Amino acid sequence: MVAHFDRRLRKAAVTTTVAAVAVAALSASQAPDVTADGNGRQTTSDNVPTSDTPAADSATGNSPYYTDLPPLNSPSPAPTTGTPTSPGSSEAGIPATVLDAYKKAESELRRAKPGCNLPWQLLAAIGKVESGQARGGRVDANGTTIGRIIGPQLDGNGFALIKDTDNGVYDGNSSYDNAVGPMQFIPSTWAWAGRDGNGDGKEDPNNVYDAALAAGHYLCRYDWDLSVQADLHRAILSYNNSQDYLNTVLSWLEHYRKGTHEIPDGTGSLPVGRSDDPNAGASPSPGRTGANPGSRGPSTPSPSKPPASEKPTKPGSPSTKPPTDPAPPTETPTPTPTPTPTDTVHHLENAGTTGLTATAGDTFAKKISTRAETKAGDAVGKVRIRFTVLGDTDATFTGGEKVAAVTTNASGVAVAPALVAGEQTGAFTVRATVVGRTVPGLDYKATVTERVADTLTSTGTKELTCTPGGEFADQVEVKATLKGAVADKVAVTATLIKSDADPTENDKGPYFKDADGKAVRTLTGRQTDAEGLLRLPKLYADDTEGTYILRLTTPGGATLDITLKVAEPAEPTPDPSTDPSTAPSAQPSTEPTA
Repeated sequence: MVAHFDRRLRKAAVTTTVAAVAVAALSASQAPDVTADGNGRQTTSDNVPTSDTPAADSATGNSPYYTDLPPLNSPSPAPTTGTPTSPGSSEAGIPATVLDAYKKAESELRRAKPGCNLPWQLLAAIGKVESGQARGGRVDANGTTIGRIIGPQLDGNGFALIKDTDNGVYDGNSSYDNAVGPMQFIPSTWAWAGRDGNGDGKEDPNNVYDAALAAGHYLCRYDWDLSVQADLHRAILSYNNSQDYLNTVLSWLEHYRKGTHEIPDGTGSLPVGRSDDPNAGASPSPGRTGANPGSRGPSTPSPSKPPASEKPTKPGSPSTKPPTDPAPPTETPTPTPTPTPTDTVHHLENAGTTGLTATAGDTFAKKISTRAETKAGDAVGKVRIRFTVLGDTDATFTGGEKVAAVTTNASGVAVAPALVAGEQTGAFTVRATVVGRTVPGLDYKATVTERVADTLTSTGTKELTCTPGGEFADQVEVKATLKGAVADKVAVTATLIKSDADPTENDKGPYFKDADGKAVRTLTGRQTDAEGLLRLPKLYADDTEGTYILRLTTPGGATLDITLKVAEPAEPTPDPSTDPSTAPSAQPSTEPTA
């Protein structure tokens, strides 16, 4: 393996010039919907992350990435199993476990977010660019990388400045963040985007199943449809905001779409060129391994040319001008950087959001609006606002995510995606913060209320009978509606009450049984089904005869009373023609006997 890697490095050094020239042409030819402006720079559609979008708002923190491009001859479609035998087939192949993780993630996203149309080849393209498919498939049987894959620390020295957000848990760095794992998530993004892709109960950015599923959900947020080129470009740029990154990922996406195959774990080719290496391809580039691979290498200064006035003289001839003392160097003042819009934000204001209440399962009618302002109260546009759902709740934004980032408009207002209530009721908080700025957050209180019904009707008889000590033959079934429509998942409480005038729980008469067979006379936690129907458990009777009331209630005010009777069966009326006890008795004879 080492000899193979050394041969790749020597080959890279020899082909530096060819690779550099081919980059632009190959990227442009394989990147759909990419055009060039008047200066030859490549551009894409509008509505993509802007150049001043903070790095902390991307998946990777805009970390360096590998710039290897696919082979010029794309592979013919090949089986996805088996060991490759053709020369150079490892370039097109994907390690078996890594490939399985990509396909499982695609399958899960097809189920969870079918409108996203995520292809596994996109995950493979990003995995290739970010880590060389987990460093050639160096993973164990569970998909966890053998040794952590950690990018350079984002300390502002040639990279973005992102101070530590995970106390070094994932990246081993308690001062600054580093991108981590085969899909290179920064810890602050992994905190909300992490997923458990292999079902082991953990969300590990160093596990290819977890990382691939997290990347899929990240790319599918905001209701993007990745079968639409503009949305595809937005999603890729949100992962790492670089035009070259976009072109490189698109090149590998097109390459994998034309065909690939499975190769054994650990036999994939290793990446050799990284975007932050000024001599990429001229010498071996460090892989993204270790706690801190370091920052850019120093550049070699080129020999300085003599000033035009200092012409060389012939050897031995006197100089025409006596040498003069050089003028003392003057210090070039450091220019004051122009503040970005984010730098001018002093505080956040509520832009008119009130009454955030929704019934369980419904979409909140109102969206959260936040206004970014300067100290003087002026609006600040082009600022990224992050909205985060906090608290014990299953409410999310549209698309199933609990975090959304939105750019303020010219009025300084950012409108969060619609909130969708889950089934868990109660209050929670949505916090708005400025991305890239330590401005106090702005909290919005939201409440999820129970599903309601305004009518309950019995699907059977309203009067049920039972003998003392027996059980009722029929079970109570009801239907809940709201304004005439089926009311599903509505909670129903059933209580055997003392009387219509005294709705407290009865201590005698009919009863239900709990799991231990003990008598209970109040049932809670029961919900109507998708058709609004609810069937209660079987009812039993003690030895006390009488007429009883079963009262059912729902949130929203619906009430229904069911009458229950416990009595001995009535004595049947005897039939004189068949009952000898009712026949006329024989009269004694008064005749004298002989």
